[in-house]
Order: sequence, then structure tokens, then C-alpha cells
Amino acid sequence: MDVINRPPARPLPGPRSAARRAIGLVLAASLALAPVFEAEAQSRRLSLIRDAEIEATLRAYADPIFAAAGLDTSAVQVHIINDKRLNAFVSNGMQIFIHTGLLTETKAPNEVIGVIAHETGHIVGGHLARQKEELENRTIESIIGILAGVAIGVATGSGEAGVGAATLGQSIAQRNLLQYSQAQEGAADQAAFGLLEATHQSPKGMVDFFRVLARQEALSAINQDPYMRTHPLTTSRVDSAEAALRASPYADAKDPPELVERHERMLAKLIGYLEPLSRVMTKYPEKDQRVAARYARAIAYFRASRTEEALAAMDSLLAEAPNDPFFIEQKAQILYDRGRLAEALPLYQQALDLAPQEPLIRMELAETQVGLEHPALLEPAITNLNEVVRLEPKNARAFHLLATAYGRSGNTPMADLAQAEEFLARGKNKDAKRFAERALQGLKVGSPGWLKAQDIQFAADQAEED
Repeated sequence: MDVINRPPARPLPGPRSAARRAIGLVLAASLALAPVFEAEAQSRRLSLIRDAEIEATLRAYADPIFAAAGLDTSAVQVHIINDKRLNAFVSNGMQIFIHTGLLTETKAPNEVIGVIAHETGHIVGGHLARQKEELENRTIESIIGILAGVAIGVATGSGEAGVGAATLGQSIAQRNLLQYSQAQEGAADQAAFGLLEATHQSPKGMVDFFRVLARQEALSAINQDPYMRTHPLTTSRVDSAEAALRASPYADAKDPPELVERHERMLAKLIGYLEPLSRVMTKYPEKDQRVAARYARAIAYFRASRTEEALAAMDSLLAEAPNDPFFIEQKAQILYDRGRLAEALPLYQQALDLAPQEPLIRMELAETQVGLEHPALLEPAITNLNEVVRLEPKNARAFHLLATAYGRSGNTPMADLAQAEEFLARGKNKDAKRFAERALQGLKVGSPGWLKAQDIQFAADQAEED
């Protein structure tokens, strides 16, 4: 994904480049997906990405499925791997990972919902829990502990939405954690059919997705997508899906128009950020005046440093939807990454006022407040960042910004504490203990911060022992 990883066109205030910022790239790492792909994975630069709008869309798809499965919707999280190949998998039983290639291959929300329902079937079936516990825990440690930044702790070391780049290496491949048996696949499918019925949705999306997989099955093993290796497609699975569709009382149920629009916008955003301008313009030519098409072009112009065209396109969208928080956020990101922080600030605040539940928008606002280096903005930045880390307690980037804000405000002990939290999230346990000790020297004995510093020392010791 050269667009995401490309260097900024020119130095900008703040730590983010244009493509880094808007679709929050949070990791550049070598990720081995299964033993057969080990050599290929070592030569690929895969990444996890974050974006408030896309995450909100996936939550809208997933939360009803999780609730129907009896799961805590806040405990199960969906993450996006920036890779064009088809794949999705569960790790540690409560973390679902989906490739961008799978998302952009889908035509409707129901197809993605079917994939999420299937992966949820693996969760409720406890399929990963049956593997060796130590390997399971260590794998999720690699994904969570090292990769701080997502709600589970995914991060980046180059100043995007998080801090602390890490390499997963060969361990995930060697442990073969993504490999499911045919029996488990069938069981996950059956669970998915039940979850779709419980949420009054059609199994048609699963049938359609299986047809996509059937085309993959015709390819040689080296050219097949990882999903074929990790989720073997059998005739019985296809037959079961078609039978479930025929038997479902919701076989003809349609996706709500709101979800269809959100799906189109999600695809437009992914394509706008991940594809070169020429391909974006081919897929979304100027004559296409749909919202999604204009959105994709605005993002593509932004990435191509055609700033005024990007802003004009966003203004046209905002003229029709002035209270859309994600359109407002996107315009703010364009301005921020072009060094126009003072113009971006009120837009980020407006976006957060409209979507106060979005921690990424709150962190973007706080980063802008810190970046402006105005003393009056430090207190609101600290308030915002403390809320972010409450919601995402392993968000290393947020702790880095918090340490900066506390330091500039003259509160050195709290800056040290935030620095300790950042190092702990990065997996740098010795540094975490060192800064926690510094914090203890300046914090009041028995205060919440003092107790937290002790907790950090204990957690770092435990991590080193593990």
C-alpha cells in the first residue's frame, strides 16, 4: 500500500502525513497469515488501519450480531488489515480481523455481515480456545501488547494514530492459529445462519460470498486468497448456505438504505485512500455525482496534493449534509495535514460535538490542540486525551500526546506517568518502570496517579516475566 506508506510531499506541522492521518494507519509490520504464506508474508508490508467512519460502519454491522450471540458488544472488536487479498479471522476469541480486500470485494452490507456472523460463530464455538492456551495468549500479546493504538492496543511507530511499530514475524504463522477444521467451519456457518435469523437478516450475503470463494477455489494454491486456506470451502458448506437461504423467513430481506449508503461510503473511502488517483477516477469518473463517488474523488485529490479540489469536493458534500460528522472530520484532516491547524480546530470540535462517542475524532481534536502550542488549549487537550485513554487504555499515541500536554503545562509527574503508560503500551517494560518510578517521586502518596504508577511497575514486571 504505497499510498499509505509514502512520505509526505513536504514537511508539515505535527507528526502525520496526509495519507497517514485520515485513514489512521496504525502499523507497518510483516504479518504471516498461515504457514503456506510465510515466505510471502516476510516480503510484504502489511498494516492495520483505523478510521472513525469505517469503524462506526463495521460496528453498525457487527453489534446486532454480537448481541444476538449473547456477547458484550464492547468486548468484541473488529479490526481492519490493509491487504488486497480476501481474508478474515478471529484471534484470542474476541478480536475479529478483516482484510480491506474482503471489504472492497463485497457489494452489499449483508455480505460483510455474513462474514462477521461466521467469525462470531467461531467465537461462540470456542474454536480458538481449544488450542493450546499459552500459544493463544502469546499470539494476542503480539497483537495487543506490542501494537498499541487500537482499542485493543494497535499502534504505529511513525506518529500516526498510535506509537510503537512492531514486527509480528513468523510466530503467528508457526502457530497456525488461523487454520480451522472443516467441522469447525460448518459449525461456524450454522451459528451464523442462526444469528442472521435472530437479527432478521438474510443468509444471501453468505451465499454470495461463497460464490466469490468458489472462483478462488479454481485458482492454484499459490494464487488463492488466504481465506481459502484458513476457511476451507466444501460442497457441503455451499449446500448448507443455499439450504439456509431457502429456509430462512428473511431470505428476501433487504439491507436498510442507511446501511447501503454507509457501505458505499466505506468502499469509496477505502478505494480513495488505497488506490492511485487514476484508478479512483476510473471507478468514480467525474460524471458520477453520487455521494460516494464525490467522496472518493475528494480523498483521492487530497492524497494527490490537489488540496483546493479536495476541499471544494468536501464543501459540496457538506452543503448537502452540513451535520455529517465524518464529512466534517475529513475536511478537518485535509486542513490539518496541509498545516492549517487553526482552520482544522473548530471543524474537529464540531465533528466531536456531533459524534462524542468517537475516540479517534476526540484524539484528532486533542492532537490539533497540542499542535497549536497555545497554553489555553492544553487543559482541554488533557481532558480530551484522558477520555481517549479511558476508552482505549492501550492507545500509545494518546499517552504520548498526554505526556506532551502535561509537560507543556508544567505538570512533570503526570507527564512522567503518561510516558510510563506509553512505554508500557509499546512493550518497552524497562522504560515503563523507569518513568513510573520518576512519577512516584513527584506524585502524592496514595493519589490515583501514584497508585497507577505502582500498577504500571507491576504490569511491566509481569510482562517481563511472561
